[in-house]
Amino acid sequence: MGSEVGQALAASKQALLAIGIFSAFINILMLSGPLYMLQVYDRVLASGSMSTLGAISVLMALMYAFMGFLEYVRSRVLVRIGDKLEKDLGERTFSVWMKQGLVGRGGQRHRPLQDVSTLRQFLSGAAPAAFFDMPWVPIYIAVMFLFHWSLGVIGIIGALVIFIIAWLNEVTTRKPLQEANALKVQGQIFADTAHRNADTIAAMGMESHLQARWNAFTKQASAQTVRGSDRAGSLTSVSKAFRMFIQSAILGWGALLAVQGMITPGAMIAGSIIMGRALAPIQMALGQWRGFIAARQAFDRLNGFYDLIPPVADSLSLPEPKGLLSVEYIHAAPPGCQVAVLSGINFKLEPGQGLGVIGPSASGKSTLARLLVGIWMPQKGSVRLDGARFDQWNPDELGPFIGYLPQEVELFDGTIGENIGRFRPDAEAQDVVIAARRAGVHHMILRLAEGYDTHIGEGGAVLSGGQTQRIALARALYGDPCLVVLDEPNANLDREGDEALSLAIADLRKRGKTVVVMAHRPSAIAAVGHLLMIKDGQQIAFGPKDEVIKQVTEKSKQLAKKAQPEQATPTTKKPPAIVAKPKKPRKRVNMPSYGEVTAVSSSPKAKGPKP
Repeated sequence: MGSEVGQALAASKQALLAIGIFSAFINILMLSGPLYMLQVYDRVLASGSMSTLGAISVLMALMYAFMGFLEYVRSRVLVRIGDKLEKDLGERTFSVWMKQGLVGRGGQRHRPLQDVSTLRQFLSGAAPAAFFDMPWVPIYIAVMFLFHWSLGVIGIIGALVIFIIAWLNEVTTRKPLQEANALKVQGQIFADTAHRNADTIAAMGMESHLQARWNAFTKQASAQTVRGSDRAGSLTSVSKAFRMFIQSAILGWGALLAVQGMITPGAMIAGSIIMGRALAPIQMALGQWRGFIAARQAFDRLNGFYDLIPPVADSLSLPEPKGLLSVEYIHAAPPGCQVAVLSGINFKLEPGQGLGVIGPSASGKSTLARLLVGIWMPQKGSVRLDGARFDQWNPDELGPFIGYLPQEVELFDGTIGENIGRFRPDAEAQDVVIAARRAGVHHMILRLAEGYDTHIGEGGAVLSGGQTQRIALARALYGDPCLVVLDEPNANLDREGDEALSLAIADLRKRGKTVVVMAHRPSAIAAVGHLLMIKDGQQIAFGPKDEVIKQVTEKSKQLAKKAQPEQATPTTKKPPAIVAKPKKPRKRVNMPSYGEVTAVSSSPKAKGPKP
């Protein structure tokens, strides 16, 4: 088992070996019933000995009790094997799922955590026991040969027919059930997305249209499920009827042999019971076939899922960073995109410095923010914190020293205090309050019904966009990180929130922290000392804020002068006839970009183009 799931199962090989031993004893003890019937018919009825009947009855009861105990132990061991597998794969699966979300590979397409749960449920059910019992089918048939060779031949024929039915069940149900599972996952993902955007759907009357799309997924999945289940049900019914028939056939043929004196009446009864027991594991496997298919698909999906992001060895622990940020001529693009959206970005920030990144929409500001906190890696160049690239740091060790406020803010299901404390089990209440005070949200939180214990998320308090963004800012400041990157932190803030943000940035710089703010509004860069202007992924200007503003202002003035329309010169020559002459097209006006206008708006107003 070279795959990761196979290795996780191999870690329980001793327990699986114990299951095999228990299964061997259970199947040996299963012969107690046929042997008991053999002795009753051939000895007790013939001799009329009550002592013999009592002795073999007590012995049979003890053997059945021991068999029941072994069945109980086997089931408990299987449950624990499934539980161990879920624990062994759970952390790895969650980690890969998070990383897959970072690189934008659609981490919810097959829900790997649900696949782990599917494997656990399969291992904890009745199907594994049936598979452990199957190797005993030839042994039971061999016992039937001991009674008479013809009984053994009938047993072989019966087993082959049941195996053929099982194979047909696999061939005919695999594809429809696989398609049904895939459609169910797609429908659930679609429903989850709709649920998260319920306000938009309600406002624009989209519910009926989205419900129709969801119904399409559901109907297709239901059709495939019914198709596969009908086939499985038909074959299971056939196998059940054939099993009963073959047992009766053994009984009838045994009676014929007994009448001819070739076997005893006890062998006739015992042969029928053993035949039923030989076919029981196959019958049980057929009944659990849907679970087996689901588990096999989960096994294959998980192995493919793990192959996307191989495990990485833990990095060497580095000294605590101080906040020296170096960006060295990076070229970068979102994962899966070959065209760089950032090219040649190069700057350096010392601890205590603050940088505002300005530029028009889609200029690459959010991409740069992700690069600065190590979410994405550059294609060329490097981003270093205290001289080390982000891939040289241990993420768990570096995380507390990074504060990040993404453009799209979302809090998690839990209390406000837990969200600010980053759900750390060792988070101190004092540190949570300090972060909230530094973000200027302490009093806002206290005005809520339960303060820091207010539950948010599913079934919790409903916060406004501004409240959510300010609490997320406190989360970014928790633990006193040395590098804080804020992506449009005032997108949903009012004047009070803007003032609190500026004070928080100024406080961070005063305490020697490095701050980078992706700005779309001038108020966001009020407390920074440096500016970086990006346009079309290119670095236009970098330096002290006043110098960059002056540089951009002068450039805007030059563009404004060039954009003035030329005066039309009258012609002295009259046309020979009055003919409508098309107007000469005016020269196209090159307006300054939005980012330039934003930067200029915080400086003395530049002269615009003349009308």
